[in-house]
Amino acid sequence: MLSLTTPRDAFITSLCKASLPPHYMLTVLNPQGGATGNSSPPFKQGHVRTNSQNMAAAVNSAYQGDGDTKNQVVVVGTSLPTASLPIGAQQGPVMLTAKNLQCMRAILSIAHCHGGVLGTSWHLILTTLQHLVWILGLKPSTGGSLKAGRVADSQAVLTTAILTDIPVLSFMLSRLFESSQYLDEVALHHLIDALCKLSAESMELAYTNREPSLFAVAKLLETGLVNLPRLHVLWKPVINHMLEVCQHPHYKMREWGAEAITSLVKAALQHKHEPPLSEDPKCQRTILLPLQELSSILQADIRQKQLECVLQVIQHNGDGIGQGWPLILGVIGALNSEQGENLIRTAFQSLQLVVADFLAVMPCSCLRDCLEVAAKFGSQHQELNISLTAVGLLWNISDFLYQNREKIKTNLANNMENGSHGDKQPMPPFDALWMCLFSKLGDLCVDARPAVRKSAGQTLFSTIAAHGGLLEQTTWQAVLWQVLFPLLDRVKLESGTASTDRSDTSRGINILIHHSRDTAEKQWAETRVLTLAGVARVFSTKRQTLLNLGDFPRAWALLLQFIEISAMSHNAEISLSALKSLQEIIQVSKVTEEDQPVMNGESLDDVVLWTNAWKVWYNIGINSTTPPETNCMPLVYLPSQPYLTTLVQIVPVLFEHIKPRFVAADMSKLITVLRNAVSVPVHGEASPFIVPACYDGALTPLQETVLSVAHILHKEAMAGADNLRSMYPDMFRQLLEYVEFGVEPPRYGNLPTRSVMTMKNATPMSWVTMNYVPFGERSLEMVVSLYEHACRLPSVVHNHVLCSIIRSLRLPLGRKYDCLSQSTWKQAVNSLLVVLDIGLPIARQPDVAEHFTTMWQELATALESFLFTTSVAPPTMTVEEYQRDETIDCKMIQMIRDSILPYTGQAATPEFTAKVMDMLNRGSIHAASCSSFISTESSCKLREEFAKVCFETLLHSSFLRKDAGAGGANEGTAPSYGREEPVTHLAVSSLLDRCQQVVTKYVQDESLGGKCPLPRTQNNEMVYILKAVSTLLVSLKKAPAENVDSSIWLDVIALYPSLVTCVTSNSPQICTALKDALREYSDLLQPPLLKRN
Repeated sequence: MLSLTTPRDAFITSLCKASLPPHYMLTVLNPQGGATGNSSPPFKQGHVRTNSQNMAAAVNSAYQGDGDTKNQVVVVGTSLPTASLPIGAQQGPVMLTAKNLQCMRAILSIAHCHGGVLGTSWHLILTTLQHLVWILGLKPSTGGSLKAGRVADSQAVLTTAILTDIPVLSFMLSRLFESSQYLDEVALHHLIDALCKLSAESMELAYTNREPSLFAVAKLLETGLVNLPRLHVLWKPVINHMLEVCQHPHYKMREWGAEAITSLVKAALQHKHEPPLSEDPKCQRTILLPLQELSSILQADIRQKQLECVLQVIQHNGDGIGQGWPLILGVIGALNSEQGENLIRTAFQSLQLVVADFLAVMPCSCLRDCLEVAAKFGSQHQELNISLTAVGLLWNISDFLYQNREKIKTNLANNMENGSHGDKQPMPPFDALWMCLFSKLGDLCVDARPAVRKSAGQTLFSTIAAHGGLLEQTTWQAVLWQVLFPLLDRVKLESGTASTDRSDTSRGINILIHHSRDTAEKQWAETRVLTLAGVARVFSTKRQTLLNLGDFPRAWALLLQFIEISAMSHNAEISLSALKSLQEIIQVSKVTEEDQPVMNGESLDDVVLWTNAWKVWYNIGINSTTPPETNCMPLVYLPSQPYLTTLVQIVPVLFEHIKPRFVAADMSKLITVLRNAVSVPVHGEASPFIVPACYDGALTPLQETVLSVAHILHKEAMAGADNLRSMYPDMFRQLLEYVEFGVEPPRYGNLPTRSVMTMKNATPMSWVTMNYVPFGERSLEMVVSLYEHACRLPSVVHNHVLCSIIRSLRLPLGRKYDCLSQSTWKQAVNSLLVVLDIGLPIARQPDVAEHFTTMWQELATALESFLFTTSVAPPTMTVEEYQRDETIDCKMIQMIRDSILPYTGQAATPEFTAKVMDMLNRGSIHAASCSSFISTESSCKLREEFAKVCFETLLHSSFLRKDAGAGGANEGTAPSYGREEPVTHLAVSSLLDRCQQVVTKYVQDESLGGKCPLPRTQNNEMVYILKAVSTLLVSLKKAPAENVDSSIWLDVIALYPSLVTCVTSNSPQICTALKDALREYSDLLQPPLLKRN
């Protein structure tokens, strides 16, 4: 009260000296030692060892007793190192007597009762108490109180007399600092300042690796806990000092510094402040700020204490944190690459708790911070499972944003109005929140770990698909140009530079990886597939929204460019996915298009969009299907069948958008790509699973798709589209190429391939051609059907389509039994008959006859190559099968007789007519072509019926008369024979030559055969020839003389000697027919002119 500081300090000093052992070295209590000019070291002045300080003597004296209880030694311990003690000096034990402890109680009482007037004397008292506590072996415990340490850890020796006093002294110490709550602010400042000064001295000693005293730190904590109502007085000095303690290199100092800060923060948050913390954000920030400042300390033990404290704060005070959430999230997200797994797990537990329970109470302005923290955990590399779970938290946050969108929008808008200064924001704050989410997920999509990339990619595109409808129009532009396209570019770059070495992926972890993902390149390929498919899905599902963007055509073109580059990749997974992405973005429903006001007349933008899509498809198709220049197996890359099938499947969808502008050049490009695609062989390893059996009627998916495209083109052309009707010749050319594939599989550049017939012998390193038999047959059916509808169109007539059909059919007709499948040439015959039945009446029309000139020559060649094929029937062929095939040949002759010969004078060329007569002549003698003289039905399969039909056709042609109608005439009218006299002459000449040959051959065989009968077929042929001669003679005699050429009569008469030689035949049938024929010669024994006269 009198402010007599010097007497006060002197009194306190004397009392403190009395509480310490004699000659105890303590500079603060013996200032003369440092002020005098004595050169002797303080150590020698104040610490001379005597017998009373000997450990053994002290213990013995304690137990023997000397009659003076005040001087009885009750504690033997070690002295606390001080700055006055030289480094490395050995300290002996010190002893406390009952008098010392009595003085200690006096000091505690004075400080407790008169703490308000001690002022700077607090440092003397606290220093003395620190030394006494050290000698007594008291250690700090929870809350800053002091308790006796364990016997094993303590270096103090306590007598029985003192054991009961230790708890009392500890209690008195705690009461002393608890009573600090009654001190005024000045006195409290003196106390805190003294404790901080004492702690700083302990820190200095700890730098020399001496064990520090934690007395000051513990009592600072205890003082702070009881003075929380006066937070503004103690918080800054206490916390600032504790932050310094936390950075000390000695682990015990750091540990108690962190314990003090975390305990104070938790207690301060639990304390009931006036006003409440929820209404005093400044105070709340002051309390939480120390936790954030601990993040700058790199020691793991400090960070562990910090994160554990944050978790407890969230658990107990999460609902009332309010404006303190940015600090909490900052602490949770203060990650670095040097932190261990334990720290990351602890921090992530806090984040999980925040996302699960406290998003709703968090200020909306903190949601962005929460997103960024979750993204940080996703990108950390210490723990993979935490990264994957963090991606899931981002999805949970997106759901929260969607479910509370109205509330969040309102709060963010209010915050923007309160904080804005008239500047226009680039996008609404709610959309900026979504953009932050998309950007963070986009960054995770290029993480070094495949699992994280996959999870982030799926989450990103699922979020856009589910919640993209909430975004404003302008925000979508940012999504495209700031998230999606940069992501595509980064993924493409990483995929192109990824390692192909398997050792790079395992990173020393002994785990099993599927062979399709055992290199970084393959793993990045999966990411590229996922990313491109996701972006394409966005363009497909959000098309209506994106169309309203001003730069959508540019975005569309850029996406197509990414698709084109990926589709040309030699990685089958990437290329196939690119085509599927192209297929997805062009699949626009009609409903979507009808909603657009410009669809009645195509806008310029639509034209540009679909034109670009068509160009990209063609570039992909022509580059991927063009045959390679090299035939070296390791260097050849061919697209797979699923890839080609998907490529062709795009055409029908794309064609719907470009058909109004589809021109002949586009048709030519399409045909080229389809032809190349269907010609691509299959790798030997995959051929057993893709190539159907040779005689299996099933088409491959690629072949089925190619034909469906052709069918769509035909259907559109038949519907009357003018630009497509002129392309009928190209359509026929396309299908006829496929028809030829069924007979002769196409070659793919110079690449050596094996036929489907030798597929069983294919090696894994060879290429196998597809089975084109069913493909060619199905194509031929489409050719016939298309020709039925388009045969009379000028484009079909003027471009010689009928000639092209016959030329293509000549290949299977000529090969006949050499075809891969016997059904091929049989279908070709039927198709030719149908086409000729349709086309020949058109060819006979005078106004278009000039366009069919080349057709007749092709027809003659095709008929000859089929009727007199060089292919040999298989030896396993039965007689019934042979007869069925002969019936097909006869149908062809009947077609000649009914549809060609009666009209040869109208359009057919003389060369064609002569060729037909020659074929009929050859056909009529074909039955006698057996090389063996003695032949039976089983040894020589003669085409008896075919020869008969040919001979009948010759005979029928011989009877053509000018005044006779012909069946099958066009429009039911009789044909004109003004030009058919050469046909009759040729037919009669061929017939007589045929008779001469058969009769001569019969006479020779009979003379050589002796008594052995000739084959039945030869006898029957002879009978038929003789009857034909009789019929011919009757017809010639009835015909007008001017219609019969004189050379014919000479040929008839020349046949007579040969007939006479047959009179020796043993066959009754032949003799009867011979008599009838010779009887007709009776009228020719005189010249016909003389007879008429």
